[in-house]
Amino acid sequence: MALDASTFETLTPSRFISFTIPHPACSNSLLRVAVLDSPLQPNELPRVGAMLVPEGREIDWIFSTELGHLQLLLSSPEISRLILIGNNFKQGTLPFPRLVYQRPLECSLHQQGFEVWSKPLLLALSPKSLFKRGIPEVPVLSYVDNLVSSMVVHQCVGMHVGEMLVEDVEIENGGEVLHHGREFRRRLRFKRMPNLIQTEICIVPVKDGGGLDGVCIGGNVGFVPDLKVLVHPYLGPMVAGLVLNSEYVAGRIQNGFKPKALCLGVGGGALASFLRTQLGFEVMAVDSDREVLRVAQEYFGLEESKFIHVVVGDAFESLKKIVCQGKLQDDSEVNGFSGHLVEDEVNVKFDVVMVDLDSSDMRNGVSSPPIEFVRKDVLLAAKLVLCEFGILVINVIPPSRYFYDNLVSHFQEVFHELYKIDVGNGENFVLIATASPLVFPAGDCVNSFLRRLKSVIPEAYLNSITKI
Repeated sequence: MALDASTFETLTPSRFISFTIPHPACSNSLLRVAVLDSPLQPNELPRVGAMLVPEGREIDWIFSTELGHLQLLLSSPEISRLILIGNNFKQGTLPFPRLVYQRPLECSLHQQGFEVWSKPLLLALSPKSLFKRGIPEVPVLSYVDNLVSSMVVHQCVGMHVGEMLVEDVEIENGGEVLHHGREFRRRLRFKRMPNLIQTEICIVPVKDGGGLDGVCIGGNVGFVPDLKVLVHPYLGPMVAGLVLNSEYVAGRIQNGFKPKALCLGVGGGALASFLRTQLGFEVMAVDSDREVLRVAQEYFGLEESKFIHVVVGDAFESLKKIVCQGKLQDDSEVNGFSGHLVEDEVNVKFDVVMVDLDSSDMRNGVSSPPIEFVRKDVLLAAKLVLCEFGILVINVIPPSRYFYDNLVSHFQEVFHELYKIDVGNGENFVLIATASPLVFPAGDCVNSFLRRLKSVIPEAYLNSITKI
């Protein structure tokens, strides 16, 4: 069905239209054009922006889905309408999963005179109100990230999160000495949050000898997870929160006890694996989606064992069960996973509860934690599962100042003290709440855990904790 040109004369909040047109510079090809209007009405004259889809990433969810398009638009809040233009490839027309993306040196659309032939198109797709001051210039925005190459290695569907994929990538690391500026990682992404990396870990090539000669994404050399370092921006700061009760944890370790951690939200399991392998915690990890947990085990190195217990269940209900029953059990077993609590303890208490949960509603952007967590009964339950000197550590992506202030207010009503770490990426904060005043006796034994913590977490994170 042909599009009516008048369709684009007015802005319609959240309207999304995609269509194909013949490629002006390549007669046997099509271009995909997608037009999305902001959910927010402009207060002044609207602004229209265009973006070229990076060549080779046309089927990436960031550029091929309405939600991905929305996140691109929301990242430029001054834009009222965002127009995406790229080569027309459908997911079914390219080989999967062995399609390897390599960043080109220059976009072919630019080489084919995009600046000349695109101007009439962009003006035709602009609202009439944009012409009140004459013929407008529609700026062409650039999408820039650190991706050098990538390949999807697995794709599946979870009962709760929907479609997800695992991809191996090579990224730029700022020219650091490590591997001469080359770095390889594995990522977990959900289609319902196209622009968000759920989990990211380092991967290392499986090859004889050192060096990276002959190593590339999609080549003959395989990769395995490296769990000794946290690369996801906010995970290091979350673990850094343990500095607040490090003396207590050190004392428990000296007395022969393993410190206990409860992780609500697992994803690829990077945090749970790190707490176990690098800091010696006994970990209970709770996630609502069995398929996510299977992927974590198969691709991200999460290993269920005597000291890592994986439970399939809702985070909030799991908290309540631990409070009411003193234990948490999932009798079912799917894909090798079964949840259970150690040694049938009656009153289970954790030294730390780590919360990494995000909202399932992406229409207004990424936010964390879900609004359901900002309830007094949930926070009280979290406090009740903590030991006397336990801490609650939570990843926060506030969609608004009101959300953040409301969250802080609720935490201060329930917990004794509240601290924060600004992750420094313009998006995440880490909040650390204490169950009681953190006062510990001095002594040589109290420094052992802190020394270990400093050896695996950048000291900048440890020193950036501020009291609210």
